[in-house]
Amino acid sequence: MSRLPLALTCGDPAGVGPELIASWLRAHPELAATVTPIGPAKWIAGLGQGQAVGPADYEAHPGQPDETGQLIALEAMELAARGTTGGRFSGVVTGPINKKGLADVGYTFPGQTEFFAHRWGGAPVMAFAGGHLTVGLVTWHIPLRTVAATLTGEDVRRTVLALVDLRKKLGDARPRIAVCGLNPHAGEGGLLGTEDDAVIKPAVERLRAEGHDVTGPLPGDTVFHRHLQGEFDAVAAIYHDQGLAPLKTVDFSTAANLSLGLRHIRTSPDHGTAYGLAGQGIADRGSFDAAIRLAFALIA
Repeated sequence: MSRLPLALTCGDPAGVGPELIASWLRAHPELAATVTPIGPAKWIAGLGQGQAVGPADYEAHPGQPDETGQLIALEAMELAARGTTGGRFSGVVTGPINKKGLADVGYTFPGQTEFFAHRWGGAPVMAFAGGHLTVGLVTWHIPLRTVAATLTGEDVRRTVLALVDLRKKLGDARPRIAVCGLNPHAGEGGLLGTEDDAVIKPAVERLRAEGHDVTGPLPGDTVFHRHLQGEFDAVAAIYHDQGLAPLKTVDFSTAANLSLGLRHIRTSPDHGTAYGLAGQGIADRGSFDAAIRLAFALIA
């Protein structure tokens, strides 16, 4: 394990991020020195460790996001990004943010994946692992109506290679990657759409010619079952909900989000701010734990 600590950003202070971090620290006091929480000053003082950001007198109200909290969430991300490139942190585990709230204070990125890609460089791939399924997304935070026009063979290739690298780091000698089709029945030979044969299939064939164990395009309605049965080690889904609907059905509390293809490690829980649960001590910590475990595994 790296000697440098992981940065743990609070996310939106009004969401469940801060209490998940605090709960993890209580459950793992022997690992306290391996992480550096980043968040509001009063919260950091209560933890007894970490890096404070924002006004010294700020106090978040669970379930009630405000502008100052959004600015603190952004400042925590900025500090974590700078600290990692500057050799202070080994990687980052990010708490869930409020994308709309951040946009209202000038945040220009669709999500945190894009933010860290801009700060660190690299060609990002959004992926999820840690439970029964490993899923990478070829496209992610774009409207569904634009997926077909946006999709390229290079997107498919980048996602598959990122999944190959991830699965090797997690112990697979020769990862078996399935690639979803875009259309129902993977296009049915062109009857239900041409993108599968025109864009996805050539990218898969090129990867196979290079020696990778890649199969596709495969119908999205059966490929995740085949993954669960052990036929594949990971699935490249073409668009956001194609991959995340099955993953969160099976692995909501056991999988974590990873930003692959970047210069540093960044993971996060696979859920949002959960304002309705914040402050009640009932939020499920499973995905947050998975995010920390994955980060430690990938920086080891």
